[in-house]
Amino acid sequence: MMPLTVTFTGAEILWPEGLGPGSLSLHKGRIVKDSMGPSIDLTGARILPGIIDLHGDGFEHHVAPRRGALLAGASGIVTTEAELAANGITTAYLAQFFSWEGGMRGPDFAETVFANLDQLRHSFGTDIRVQLRLETHLLDAFDRALAAIDRYGIEYLVFNDHLQHDRLAEGRRPKRLTGQALKSGRNPQDHLDYMISLHLRRAEVPAAIADLAGKLIKRGVRLGSHDDNSPSQRASWAGQGATISEFPETIDAAKAAIQTGSAVVMGAPNIVRGASHSGNVSARELVAAGLCDALASDYHYPSPRAAAQVLQNEGICDFADAWHLISAGPAKIMGLVDRGQLSFGHRADLIIEHQETHRIAATIAGGQVTYLNGELGARLITGANH
Repeated sequence: MMPLTVTFTGAEILWPEGLGPGSLSLHKGRIVKDSMGPSIDLTGARILPGIIDLHGDGFEHHVAPRRGALLAGASGIVTTEAELAANGITTAYLAQFFSWEGGMRGPDFAETVFANLDQLRHSFGTDIRVQLRLETHLLDAFDRALAAIDRYGIEYLVFNDHLQHDRLAEGRRPKRLTGQALKSGRNPQDHLDYMISLHLRRAEVPAAIADLAGKLIKRGVRLGSHDDNSPSQRASWAGQGATISEFPETIDAAKAAIQTGSAVVMGAPNIVRGASHSGNVSARELVAAGLCDALASDYHYPSPRAAAQVLQNEGICDFADAWHLISAGPAKIMGLVDRGQLSFGHRADLIIEHQETHRIAATIAGGQVTYLNGELGARLITGANH
């Protein structure tokens, strides 16, 4: 689809300085200062910057609709793009594991996702990218991960450690072992033996991570850590160049991140629920304390928009500051200087929603219509054809 050349009038617009009136013109995929093309009256609408989602794994439901029975492959990526657009997400990072856990989290599956996305991304208006989630103890696959990063131009890596070290050290059976083994395609004993073998190599991990992190930083890859639970753990990751703290588990870890110049990303579902589903620190508490730089969809693509509304409704922050957490905030973290706010010269990434119902009428990414719905959407079609 060709980018729109159009001027929107009559809507309330979230400008960098806050909500207010005005007109917004798009041309060649950018927001431009001068009025361009047909003028479309969007009275009753609100125009917001497109959402930038730094961590979303909701795509898994589309690329593997039934684990072990049906893989959708490329068609699953197409369906993912449609869901992203329907929820106002104009830039998305697919959070794909590269893990010893196997199955949908294993390197083979990850490379299939990367290849399918690489084939399709240029046909989308939505800018879909990858966050590679690398398990710290998968030492023998570090070179393979680095090769995938080079091959597919991956710009964001987060380190994870999901081994249950306490239980393994005590000789106890890890939680959820049988279910995890079945998902990986291994029998439970083989899976347990594999976990033990990785646990026993833990002394090798720090040096291997330091080596890999150095190579990634030279390539311009942004690094993060997942589930920091203490200031010391956050400091350790910062020392490796991992300046993004993703979903810290405690307020002390989040404070340490902010105090040392790292960025904190929390899950939007945590905001919507009012608490972490796993008993960790409340994202609402972190936002209220000024300890959160961005919200991500995590496992549920509708949550970023819902979270912004909750933050306003609960009086935690005003709407402009809430929306910043899902637009300009994520853009700053990733160095995306051409998006995140409705400024002249920026990418034409925006959402048109009904002021009263907040339902999305249109999503526009890079000037292309990626989602359209209802009476306001009909105005867009009619006006653009005049």
